[in-house]
This record gives sequence, C-alpha cells and structure tokens, in this order.
Amino acid sequence: METKSRRVELPTIREESCSFEGYDPTSLMTETAKLRKLITKRGTLEILIPLCCTTDPVRYMKFRQTLKGFSSKTLAIRLKELQNSGILERQAYHEIPPRVEYRLTTKGQELVESIISLLEWMRRWSSKTKK
Repeated sequence: METKSRRVELPTIREESCSFEGYDPTSLMTETAKLRKLITKRGTLEILIPLCCTTDPVRYMKFRQTLKGFSSKTLAIRLKELQNSGILERQAYHEIPPRVEYRLTTKGQELVESIISLLEWMRRWSSKTKK
C-alpha cells in the first residue's frame, strides 16, 4: 500500500498585516539583539521592576540594601549602562554624605511596562502548559 505524503504549507505573514511597518527582518533581529543584551544582564530586571512601582526616585543605598548578592561594582556598572541607554535618569546632590537618586525615564517606563506584559503572558501560558 502506497502512502502519499501531503505537503503542509505554513501560514505566512502578509505584509499588509505586519505591525512592524518599515522594518525588515534583518533590522528587527539587530534591534532584538540589542534589547536582549540590555535586559538579560545580571541585575537589570532586579533594578527596573521595583522602579516601576513608584514615581518617587530611588536612592543608590536603597538598591544596595535591596539587591543582595550584587557587588557595588556590578550595581554601579548596571546603573550606568541603564543611564547611558536612556532608561534611567540619575540625579546627584552635592551634599555630605553624597546622595544619588535614580528614576525611570519615559523610555524606561515603557520598557518596564513591556517587560511586565511579557511576564504576564509567560505566567498565563506557562500555567496552561503544565496541566
């Protein structure tokens, strides 16, 4: 008995339905790599997520107290990277002892909201696959 295999065509995205208008796949992959490099570094999410819960600035010492297991050097590097990326805003006060505060920029707030949406998606779908 001879069986014929049927070729199944995968669905394709029509260009008019793509919401990434003006982007080509190569540039999207480049942007994805930049985002992944930024948010997957140790400590980045641990810094960003608590900031989304307040509009008040967070002092450097509060990060030091909250982020157990992170060296001062790692924390300082990560804060600087986020500041240079336009995610965090840094305010230094000329006081003794020195005081430095951080808050999310508009860009940072949008990033955190996107991360939270992704975490909600993960929670919703990971619970369905476990059943």
